[in-house]
Order: sequence, then C-alpha cells, then structure tokens
Amino acid sequence: MTLFNSLSRRELLKSSACGFGYLALANLMAENSHASSDLLTPKQPHFTPRAKRVIFIFLAGAPSPMETIEYKPKLYQLDGQRESNTGGTGNNRKYLAPQWGFKQYGESGRWFSDLLPNMALHADKFCSINSLTTDNPSHPQATLQLHTGSFRFTRPSIGSWILHGLGTENQELPGFIAINPIEKVGGTQNYSNAFLSSAYGATRIGAEGQNVSEIKINHTSNPRLSNSAQRRQIDLLGRLHAGRTTKGNAETDQQLDSIISSYDLAFRMQQSIPNLMDLSTETRQTLEDYGIGAAITDDFGRQCLMARRFAEAGVRFIEICDPGWDHHTNLRRGLVERTTATDKPVAALLADLQQRGLLEDTLVIWGGEFGRTATAEGIDGRDHNIHGYPMLFAGAGVKPGFTYGATDELGITAVEKKCHVYDLHATILHILGLNHEALTYEYGGRSFRLTDVFGEVLSEVLT
Repeated sequence: MTLFNSLSRRELLKSSACGFGYLALANLMAENSHASSDLLTPKQPHFTPRAKRVIFIFLAGAPSPMETIEYKPKLYQLDGQRESNTGGTGNNRKYLAPQWGFKQYGESGRWFSDLLPNMALHADKFCSINSLTTDNPSHPQATLQLHTGSFRFTRPSIGSWILHGLGTENQELPGFIAINPIEKVGGTQNYSNAFLSSAYGATRIGAEGQNVSEIKINHTSNPRLSNSAQRRQIDLLGRLHAGRTTKGNAETDQQLDSIISSYDLAFRMQQSIPNLMDLSTETRQTLEDYGIGAAITDDFGRQCLMARRFAEAGVRFIEICDPGWDHHTNLRRGLVERTTATDKPVAALLADLQQRGLLEDTLVIWGGEFGRTATAEGIDGRDHNIHGYPMLFAGAGVKPGFTYGATDELGITAVEKKCHVYDLHATILHILGLNHEALTYEYGGRSFRLTDVFGEVLSEVLT
C-alpha cells in the first residue's frame, strides 16, 4: 500500500496545505471537480480578437458627466431655473450649470472639462459611448449590474466570464486581478466567480480605502518551509497521486487532482506577484509620470502603474478602483480632489501602454455605474441618473476619436442610439473575440450568460 493510500484525503490535504495561505486556500482551492489550473490555460476565442486584455478604471460613485466629459452648454443658460418651468421631469429642482469650463482637444474636437487637462491631451485615443442606460439608480445594484450583468442574483463577474472564455496567458499569475476593490457597494459579488469554477474568481489586492503603498499579499512566503522545500512537497503530492492512479488502486480523484494543481499554481504565483508589485525597478521618470511620490496622485498612480505591469505580464482582466465620486454634496471640492488624484495617472497609463506597444491589444475602460442629474441636489451636488450617461473606451478594438450616441441637450436622457449595460458587455466580449450569446455555462438546469437574454454588439464603435 502506498503512503497515499495509507492517509485519508483529509489528512493529506491538511498536511499539504500547511503554509500555502491566502492565495492557495482562499482564491485558488477548488470548490468542485472543475476547478483546476488547466482551466486557466489559453483558449481559442470564437473569432479573431481585437484585444487580448482589459484594464477597467472604475470610478465608484459615478462621476458627473457635466463636469468631466460631456459638454452641455444649455445648462449654463438655465442655471438656477426650476426644472418644472422648462419641461423637465417635474421634480422642481433647479438646474445647475457645469462648475468648470470645457475646451475641445485633438483632431476629433472632443470636449474635456478643465478638470481633466492630462486626459484631454489623449483626446484622439478615446472612443466615447454617450448613451448608456442602466436599470437601478441605487449604487449597490447599479455597481453589481455593471460588474455582473445582474443586480438581483449572484452572478459571475465579467472578469470571470472572460477567463471562462479565454483562460489566461501567464500561468504564473492570476487571470483576473482587482486592485483595491470596492467593498461597501456590492461587496465581493462584484468580483465573484459565482457558479463558475473557483479558478475564475478575482485575486483581490488590497481593499477599498487602503493605502496602495502599504498593500501586501499575505502568505506569499512560508515561515516553515523554504521555496525549494515547498516545491518538493508539491512534487511529492503529484507523484503520490500519479502512483495511486496508474497502479489501478482507485479511480482518479478529480477533486484531489484539482486541489494539487491549485497548490502548484499558487506556489508559482507566490513567486511572481510580489515582484510585479515592486515598483522600485521602474525609472524615476516613469514614477514621476504616474504621479508617484506626489501626495495627491501617489495612491492612484501606483494602481495605474501596477495595472500596466500586470497587463504587460499577461493578466487578462485588471480592475483598478477609485472611490469617492458620489457627489450629492460637496461637488466642487470633491470633484477637484478626485480628478486631481486620477487625471495624471490615467494619462500616464495611456501614454505608457502606447509607448510599449500594449495599447494596440489592450482595451482601457473609464467610467462609473451611472451618471448625474442636470439639476442640483441641495446647493452643491447632483443626484443619480440612469437614463443617459457616458463611458470612455481607449485602445484595441475601438475607433479612436469616435462618439457613439448622445443624450439630450441637458444630459437628462439618451436620445440617440440608446444602449444598455448588456450592450456594453456584449461589445467588450466581442472585442476580446467572444460571442456573448455563445459564452455560456450550464448551471441549475439552465444555460447562463453574462448578457442574460439581451445584449447587442455596438458594431459602430469597432475598428
């Protein structure tokens, strides 16, 4: 009888798991027989992709379009007038003029507010979808729908769906990383694999509100065993398992095979992730470009630079998050703080990706969960608006300098080429070479997909 057969599965897993920590046990341990590092190997897309990866810049709380990227000159004329007197929605609030000026930039003549001078220099890189809509005006529900397609039920995140369809290019790294993910709005469901294999869940680095310079991933080293000893331990498990199955002592235990594979992947990740998170190897000029070292831009600059490093290393889907855009009050000061913190790093990310030849196969997305009203909330704020709002794309797969759809002259509702979050998801998947109607998973007796039974690809935005 082999050593493997002399031990119970519980005893073996307990001994082998010792010290592997968060990455192996929380993110990668198999929850069912499908979970295995084999699921992360690269897969053929449905058709030729325009992009290989996505960087999603999520501005949690929803930035005001009227103060950032959607020029509505009519609002200056109506400033202070009651909405009920101008044929609005009848809430009797006063219209609020944009609090900053706008200018046109680039050959495309795209409008940017004075709050975004650095992003404005990349005007011709952006493709803007100006007619988005969503279903629920509450932050948690809208955020969940943006990330998973549903606000009513627990569903896989878009990053998980993409891994399910494509796998990942680097077998020493997670395929789906969320840096400083939001927790107060939607929580872990935003990044969950739900009923998909646990191999497709996000690896979350840091937490909402945490200082990025202090981020560490726990348990990336083993206090009891050296790296070589851990490697020998995993190899021994593999040999024992192989001996058990090849000698015909028992049928292959797929769950155990998956868990051993997860340990192996976790070990390789423990070696790779800390190196990618170490920004000390970057040049001083690069750090300055991202605003690292300057108090207000340091935090988000580090997120953007880590996103570039992860993208360059082959991570499939990367989300970086900046909270604090929910300006029901304190609109003027709050927007200055958030745009100052993010404008320079985002511009640096675009320039860096282009300089390294990565922008041609990376889709960059910038935006929040919905828009803001044309009327004031109180004296210095804007309420939620789900009926028409913009989101910016840049990079592979989208027409640079192009604008899709429009809201009315006050930014209240979409009036041209109205589209939904489902259409946004269908388009993102299409850019990655995935047919949103064919990317399905059988669960609980029915076939699920990210776009449910909806979604149309916004073909006009595609190159």
